[in-house]
Amino acid sequence: MNRSLMWLGAALFTWGIGEGMFAIFQPIYLQELGASPVTIGWILFGAGFMMMIVPIPSGYISDRWGRKEMLIAAWLCGVLAGLTMALARSLFVFVIGVLLYGVTLFVVSPLDSYLTAARGSWSVGRVITFSGIVYNAGAVIGPYAGGWIGEYYGLRTIYAAATGIFVFSTIFIFLIEPQPRDHHDPADPPADLMTNRRYLSFLSIFFIVALATYLPQPLTPNFLENQRELSLAQIGTLGSIGGIGNTTFNFLLGMLEARSGFLLGQVGVMAFAALLWKGTGFGWFAIAYFMLGGFRALRGLGIAQVRPLVHESQMGLAYGVAETVGSATIMLGPPIAGYLYSINPSIMYPVGLVAIVIGFIISAIFTPHSKHVHPEHIDLPHQP
Repeated sequence: MNRSLMWLGAALFTWGIGEGMFAIFQPIYLQELGASPVTIGWILFGAGFMMMIVPIPSGYISDRWGRKEMLIAAWLCGVLAGLTMALARSLFVFVIGVLLYGVTLFVVSPLDSYLTAARGSWSVGRVITFSGIVYNAGAVIGPYAGGWIGEYYGLRTIYAAATGIFVFSTIFIFLIEPQPRDHHDPADPPADLMTNRRYLSFLSIFFIVALATYLPQPLTPNFLENQRELSLAQIGTLGSIGGIGNTTFNFLLGMLEARSGFLLGQVGVMAFAALLWKGTGFGWFAIAYFMLGGFRALRGLGIAQVRPLVHESQMGLAYGVAETVGSATIMLGPPIAGYLYSINPSIMYPVGLVAIVIGFIISAIFTPHSKHVHPEHIDLPHQP
């Protein structure tokens, strides 16, 4: 592992601690500020919308401006968003912070591109899941600490502590090395992404799978607090168990061919939905959150499957489009979950389970093995 991957790993680990401190409690704190389940769904829709619109331009810019520069900008944006949420004393101001934090998702395109270029002898799937491993190792610590702080000092205090940790994470990101930009051979140009049929076909599959696997998640903290009467400390513990699951799934599935890991990750989320639906005790919920680690892994392995389909010079933009597709599901999932929750708090789990099974079948049939695909190129006319 080179020096830059070490510093990047440290930055992701500390960021995982900070984000993990408040992420699982976000819907509960919105509820404390006066938002109804439907309103929470629409607020998270707004955050998802911000996440959806940024990866494409950030991927395009990172291909031309530089990946390190975009990573630094994203980390600084996260510090500002955390500070805004920490200082907010009203729902309106807090939502501004939530939306600004959604903007930080522009980090993913340059981050995936940076990791791919710095991977050395590692596969693309392994290096992208490496980022998931170190981030989620931090996310094991964050929810437990956040639950303890929230229980004794209030949920608002969590955001101040997380922002302080974000500052340390930002220091680490300044220490990574810059990377040269990639260029294609003018005599053998790659196909335009919007005419690359294999790439577009995979994106449609990725959208279906990402939406189905996210649907059972957004209102689960509220379900656990309101319907299952768990304390904030217990919910935080579940978040930490989820972090262990994320780390475990990223490590194990990252050693597999990306398509196989992508499918097995969906099986993990099936188990999560089934256990939240039928489970009646903390032990079952703990197993469910551990199995939810399949979601983090499948998102990364979905992105990894993009790499064989495109040219290196298109990598940032291609990852950006794929992340936009994934973020669209984060935008669409919460309003649907909020609507289902308002009808019956538990109905989002059987609905999500059916959707996940459908997505699994589609991806199993239509997703090709990476060794069978290569980037498409434009056929130029022969010169006389």
